Amino acid sequence: MSLEITLVPVLSDNYSYILHCTKSGAVALVDCPDADAMIQTLERMKLQPTMVLNTHHHFDHVGGNEDLKKKWPALEIVGYGPDSDRIPCITRKVEEGERIKVGEYEAEILFTPAHTRGHIAYYFADAAAVFCGDTLFFGGCGRFFEGTPAEMHDSLQKLAALPEDTRVYCGHEYTASNLRFARHVEPNNAFLAQTYEEVLSLREREKPTIPSTIAQEKQVNPFLRTHIAAVQQATATQGADPHDAVSVLGALREMKNNF
Repeated sequence: MSLEITLVPVLSDNYSYILHCTKSGAVALVDCPDADAMIQTLERMKLQPTMVLNTHHHFDHVGGNEDLKKKWPALEIVGYGPDSDRIPCITRKVEEGERIKVGEYEAEILFTPAHTRGHIAYYFADAAAVFCGDTLFFGGCGRFFEGTPAEMHDSLQKLAALPEDTRVYCGHEYTASNLRFARHVEPNNAFLAQTYEEVLSLREREKPTIPSTIAQEKQVNPFLRTHIAAVQQATATQGADPHDAVSVLGALREMKNNF
């Protein structure tokens, strides 16, 4: 049994994903803003999708839904139920804890708000993979467009609690920028410095840096390291309470916004 995951670069720095259960033949897509690019890739792979899994309503994640639905009218389009009015062509509304099957594989819905109020992630335990949209990035996290630092903290901790070998498939290629900021926050983190050099090498060759793993994120991502003294010290200059993880997280996001 195998769930093949194909990254599809779209727009300027987005990633969409094709999930192919090779045993059953089932195919699902994750977050498609550009139907043309996705259709071309699917046709080249000789695959036909049955489902689109949407993490949140932003156009650079759902902009292709309508055209995909026109091409494949039976396509099931999945999204967070309470936010369904903002997800084009939604046909299946899901909430925290529900499960979605892609062939032989099952995804658990994780509610991960803050970037948007209706953000979700899809966790495939048997495939050791999570599709987390714009909540958790390699080395960073999303802006709090519709949520609070407390909500983002809870969302990130939910993802951080997944098994450490879980591969993290996020929505954007922001890694080099994120790790530059992380090094500013933790200049003495040797593992972070090494990871940053590896990321730069990949990007110089125009290779994706995704996926990371939960284990890597815990070692390099300052938004998952609010308990580390160096991170607390870096945010203290912004008025953060070093004993309050939410305060540290909020200060970090403000620092990154202005970095």
